[in-house]
Amino acid sequence: MADYFSTISTIIKNRRTIKPFMMNGGKIPDEQVSQLLELADWAPTHGYTEPWRFVVYTNPADFCHQHAEMYKQNTDAANYIEASYTNFYTQGDKVSHVIVAIMERGNLPKIPVFEEIAATAAAIQNILLGATALNIASFWSTGGMILKPAMKTFLKLNDEDEVMGVLYLGYTDEQFAGVRKIPLSEKVKWV
Repeated sequence: MADYFSTISTIIKNRRTIKPFMMNGGKIPDEQVSQLLELADWAPTHGYTEPWRFVVYTNPADFCHQHAEMYKQNTDAANYIEASYTNFYTQGDKVSHVIVAIMERGNLPKIPVFEEIAATAAAIQNILLGATALNIASFWSTGGMILKPAMKTFLKLNDEDEVMGVLYLGYTDEQFAGVRKIPLSEKVKWV
């Protein structure tokens, strides 16, 4: 059991956010992405609602170009920034896969929405930890149009569903050290 704890501890402590432009363009086998999604499916879920849903883009440019166009079409001229459009358009250039993560509200109204969101976030964390174990770089993004109504419309979601973010997966040649700025002792109160 100590070996299991050591392994999961190492994976958790080594997980890093790697932005898409830091990825190297290497292609992840679809089978490994499927394995990550299988890990997601084992997240905790109240009432077995299993609210997580995923849309996987094996060609990241498809999503990124649509995201950029969505930004252009839904941003008034006073707030539109051409550099943002270009960033959204090219964000997948060095990425292997893009996964849109969605919380689909279950049909058990007694379960609070925040529990469905938490379950979906746990599913996403399972993907991120599995990616780390496979030496896959990952970035969980909520920027641009991702949390805007236009994205929900694009994905044909119901009003009570939520886009939880977009996961960019790929490989990187760089290694990154982790940082925690607030000591754990300031975050925990023992009673």
